[in-house]
Order: sequence, then structure tokens, then C-alpha cells
Amino acid sequence: MANRRLLISGGSVITVDPSLGDLPQADILVEDGKISAIGVGLEAADADVLDARDFIVLPGLIDTHRHTWQSVVRHRMGDADLLQYRKEILSGMGPRFRPSDVYIGNLLGVLAAVESGTTTLLDWSHIQNTPDHSDAAIAALRDSGIRAVFAHGWPRTDGAAWAMDSTRPHPDDIRRIRRDVLSSDDDLVTLALAARGPEMATMDITRHDFQLARELGIRTTMHVGIRGMGAKYRAVERMHCEGLLGPDLTLIHMCECSDDELKMTADAGVSTCIGPHATMTMDGVGVMPIGRLLAAGIRPSLSGDTESCACGDMFNQMRFALAGHRYVRNNNLTPRQGPDLRVRDVLEFATLVGAEACGLGHRVGSLRPAKDADIIFVRRTDLNLAPVSDAVGAVVLGAHPGNVDTVMVRGKILKQGGKMIGYDLDRVRALAAASQSYLLG
Repeated sequence: MANRRLLISGGSVITVDPSLGDLPQADILVEDGKISAIGVGLEAADADVLDARDFIVLPGLIDTHRHTWQSVVRHRMGDADLLQYRKEILSGMGPRFRPSDVYIGNLLGVLAAVESGTTTLLDWSHIQNTPDHSDAAIAALRDSGIRAVFAHGWPRTDGAAWAMDSTRPHPDDIRRIRRDVLSSDDDLVTLALAARGPEMATMDITRHDFQLARELGIRTTMHVGIRGMGAKYRAVERMHCEGLLGPDLTLIHMCECSDDELKMTADAGVSTCIGPHATMTMDGVGVMPIGRLLAAGIRPSLSGDTESCACGDMFNQMRFALAGHRYVRNNNLTPRQGPDLRVRDVLEFATLVGAEACGLGHRVGSLRPAKDADIIFVRRTDLNLAPVSDAVGAVVLGAHPGNVDTVMVRGKILKQGGKMIGYDLDRVRALAAASQSYLLG
């Protein structure tokens, strides 16, 4: 259970809130899982005190697109292109995944995310082979204690029928999940629809899927514009012409979406997401469009995408985003590089912008009174960071998961003193190894 009253004392606080800014030494009072006050010299009788003088204190990091079910075969596709990934992971292994493999894949991936300072993760779960697969994925998210959005996708069985000009509507089991499993939007785990869109399904089906999500009162998240698909399908333009774009949609990748499609995206208030490490590593995805997004007035959220070919932690995603954009911009490699990208910008992408892309900006993404206490501590005394001259720069340019001392979600401490709290990690590792052995056998 979360502590009823918790005083975080004397930390170097990065609020990511434009009105509160950065506080070189401040206190945060947490009551019943929410931030009740931020200031200097706060007093709270009977509160448990966390001494944060040696820490940078900031909002938990937010990953807006992760194929978490693939965690048990992480790092296997480091030398693969997109076609090989689809063949081996999606078409090859996907149909063989049992509910138990989905459960441990999700649990392993999410616990690693928590350990690295991620407090919210959108689980892009296109492994709905049976209803039991979906239930297993949700159970793992709940067991982890993370704040999660379960984005319900489609089966890996009979893949072509689901993903090539498909005439199959989104699996109707999402109605059961919304009714019986994830009915409350106040819970730590909430629901979204992972849609295929015009690059994978007919426009009739695309319209149906949007209508389904809006009927259920949930957000939609969709891949668009990877290499070879963007110019061919012009998915954003087609959805714009159908009046489907809106602020309840997040579009992922967008590498080959045209500039006019990016303007349509911005005008409709659509959120966006990029996976910097996976995009830059795996041939076939395309050129990361940060500059063009910025030029269109769009601030993207960040994701780990898939650990099959990339790292999962958000510190590296921030660095890849910053370095990738600056490399392109500084060397004039595209005609529209957009404005310069600041270190603070990418921290905002990994926190507040990510929260907004998940529909959770009113709850998390920054530190301010009335928001949930999703907070992490980064050790400023570690040799790779000390002495800290700029807290934001230290987090974005130098920090790594090993610097994360404390992680809390809605006031509940999941990691402290650099150690995960309340998990049987040996059991998690054993189950993951057994699952991997089965899938690769």
C-alpha cells in the first residue's frame, strides 16, 4: 500500500511544470498517493521522510509504445532488418506464443522498465491469439505495479488476413475487456485500441475500428508511415478525408508521412510517438522524422518499441532522439530540419508529452500538487554524474538505469536504494528462461 503521508526532503527537483520550473533544493509532500505540496521547508507531522539531498527528483519516465510481449527474446534482432523481424518474431514466433509466454514477457519487460525509471508504459499488445492471451498480458501489467495502458491488438495467427488489406474488424473480445476487466479509467491499468489503419486494413475496417474505440471511450494508437508504406498508402491523408483524425489518436513512426500529412496531424491535435533506438537500428523503418514533426508544430513522445532489436530504457531513447535530430540538422541532411532541439525538450518528450499521448496528462508527466505521485530519484553522487552542474543535462546526457535509486507509482515505492521491492526476481528470470527455451526450441 502507498504511504498515507510521505515527505520527500531536500531533493534537486525537476518538476517539468512550466509554472514551477526547477527547484535546486525542495520538498514534496505525498498524501494518499498524490502530491499535495511542493516547496522549501515543508513540515508534515507523522509523515515518513525520504532524505533526497543526494538525488535529482523528477517525474517518472513514460514509454508510449512497447511490444512488451517480445521481452523474452530481447536483443535477438540486433542485426535484422524489418522484413526479418516480421518473419522471425511476428510470423514465426507469434503464433506459438502461449498465454504463459505473454504473461512472463510482459512481466519481465515491465519490471525492467520500472527498474530503469519508467513509471508509465503503453503495452502495444498485438498478440491477441486468444482471450486468454489478453488476460495474461493484463495480469502481468497489474502484478508489476506499473501504471500501464493495455493497447489491445489482433492475433498473430493467420497473419496475412489481419494485416494485408484486411477485411476483418478489430477482435470483438475488446468489448469483454472493457466491460469486465478494464472498465475503470481510474485504475493503474487502462485500455486503448491498437489499430491497423489504412496501411493494413480497408478503409471500411479502419472506420469501424475508430468507431469501436470511440464507442468504448478509449484512445486509439496506430503505426503509420514506415519506409515503403507512407507514400504508397498516404494513411494520414485518407483518415483526414474520412474525418477520423482527432486528439484521441496517437500515430507511431511517421517516417515517410508527407509534410502536408504532418500538418493534418498537427491541426487535428493528434499525438505522435517515435522509437528512436529501434528506428535508427533496424533497416526498413525509415528516417526518424523529429525535425519534420517539430517544423509542423508537433512534439513527439518516445518509446522503446521492441527490445528484440533495441534497448528498453528511456534514458537511451532521450539520447538517441537528441543525437539523431542534431546529426541530421547540423549536417543539413534533410530539406526541413525544424527548430533546434534542446536537452529539456527531450526530457519533456519522455515525461509530460508522453503522459498526454496516453491520455494521462491530468494525472502524471510532471510534478505538481493534485497529480499522482509517480516519481523517481536519480543519484547525483554517482561517478558518471557528479558533480552535477545542470540537473536536466545530467538526466538526459549522462544518466542510466543504474543511477535510478527510487521509483514510486501513485506513492507506492517499487524500487528503493537501487533494489526492486517486493518481487521474486529469481522466479521471473526462471520463467523467462523457460519461455525463451520453448519459443526458440
